[in-house]
Formats: sequence, C-alpha cells, structure tokens
Amino acid sequence: MFIRIVKMSFHEENIPAFLENFEIIKDKIRNAPGNRLLELYQDKTNPFIFFTYSYWETEDDLENYRKSELFNEVWAFTKKLFNDKPEAWSVDKVVSLV
Repeated sequence: MFIRIVKMSFHEENIPAFLENFEIIKDKIRNAPGNRLLELYQDKTNPFIFFTYSYWETEDDLENYRKSELFNEVWAFTKKLFNDKPEAWSVDKVVSLV
C-alpha cells in the first residue's frame, strides 16, 4: 500500500466550484478499485491551497484510476480552476502511530 498526496492551488472564486464538484465525485474516487482512503485538506495559512490524500493498494491501481474516464472527467473540470501548477507525491508509509 502506498499514499498519494496532491497539492492544488485555486483562484479564490473557483473554490466553491471545486468543493461542490468534489462532493459529487468523492465517493466514486473512493470506490475506485484499489483505493482504501480518500481525504481532502485545506491549508490553514493559505485557504486557496488544498491537498488530497489517498491510500492505494498498488501503484497499478492508481495508474488504472489515472487512465479511467472518471479521472479524465475530474481532471478536465479541476485543472481549469487552478491558479498554480499542481504538485503530486507518491510515498510509502514508514511509521504510523495511532
């Protein structure tokens, strides 16, 4: 299992559209094969910055999602709202204390 973190920065006027769309598609993303967790965060000091945080069983699961019609729809909508280039990281969990 690995974690995907995506940082997105939006024009202020586009944040409501992003959040409305995320509400509509979040369950579809979460139910994509291999997805085990999906969370959305908003930066405390810069409210225009959001992060998605997702767990994937395998890298192939994430790649299959990224090649899916759902991803293409989500990305086509979301990328129009950005005010900066998004950044993404795929990371392995080293330690987790719960």
